[in-house]
Amino acid sequence: MSDQLERLNRLPLRENLRGLEPYGAPQLHVPVLLNVNENTHPLPESVHKAIAAAVDAAATGLNRYPDREFTQLRQSLARYLGHGLTEENVWAANGSNEVLQQILQAFGGPGRRLLSFPPTYSMYPLLASGTDTEYVTGARSSDFSLTAEAAARAVRESAANIVILCSPNNPTGTALGLDVVEAVYEAGAEYNTMVIVDEAYAEFAHTGSPSALELLQGRERLIVSRTMSKAFALAGARVGYLAGAPEVTDALRLVRLPYHLSAITQATAVAALDHADALLANVEDIKGQRDRIVSELTDMGLHPAPSDSNFVFFGGVRNPHAVWQGLLDAGVLIRDVGIPGHLRVTAGTEAETTAFLNRLRELV
Repeated sequence: MSDQLERLNRLPLRENLRGLEPYGAPQLHVPVLLNVNENTHPLPESVHKAIAAAVDAAATGLNRYPDREFTQLRQSLARYLGHGLTEENVWAANGSNEVLQQILQAFGGPGRRLLSFPPTYSMYPLLASGTDTEYVTGARSSDFSLTAEAAARAVRESAANIVILCSPNNPTGTALGLDVVEAVYEAGAEYNTMVIVDEAYAEFAHTGSPSALELLQGRERLIVSRTMSKAFALAGARVGYLAGAPEVTDALRLVRLPYHLSAITQATAVAALDHADALLANVEDIKGQRDRIVSELTDMGLHPAPSDSNFVFFGGVRNPHAVWQGLLDAGVLIRDVGIPGHLRVTAGTEAETTAFLNRLRELV
């Protein structure tokens, strides 16, 4: 046992937190960072200037608490999402992780159960542990897909209080059909199950791919979670949000910290939403690089999964760690997600993607 772990264990830590490791990916300083699904395109100059001006204006009032209800931001997010949503349907927090944490604080806890379907976002079990919610898993098919029948069966067998469906899924990049969401929602009726569809990568989906936003009307137990970290290139600003029934946002008011979104955060997000068109133009470029990666990996004899996200999960790698290290030695950092024979790479700029593909071709 390491000295650090031994010292930690001397504290009266909750039992369900003992032995856990915090979430984290390698933060290395290399020329090409393609490991954490960031939007690697810098902000367009017009957006940068707009955010700077908005933050400058907000800074004049930093001696006062910010708008506790972040009303302007909720209005802007509702307009962006469409689907007849209003500010009453929208909630935001410091990244989608805090949004999910607040949901678990409100609807999870001791004696309650969260169901998800790994391989999926590795924060889900950590959020469950942090809120003392039991974490249970359902099975995916061998190709990592998830059918409506299998998902509904897992809900009934687990009697879960909360279900998280990640679509497009991280780390596989695959999207779920709305039939899966509907089946899970219906299966959860007996248990009053809250169903969360984590759509962090929704803007990168192929044209015509549906969003669970289409299903919100009349489903008060359904929540759609989004983020501004990816498509809006605001990973450093920490803005996540959700859409759901007004009673969902009322529930989250019971657990949120006072004034949890700073005036600077609110100003940044509103300014970015005012320039959504400029930011989403970069999304189209990223989608092109993603599709290029899928095509060229296939030509190399590898097995990329269909991706509706800004990253590509690929199999057929004989020695993932050796390939990961070989890329790192060339200044390209991707993600070893711990799944045998597989790696994951973020779709970056054209130059970053070229650097990755050229080095990978040498390695395989």
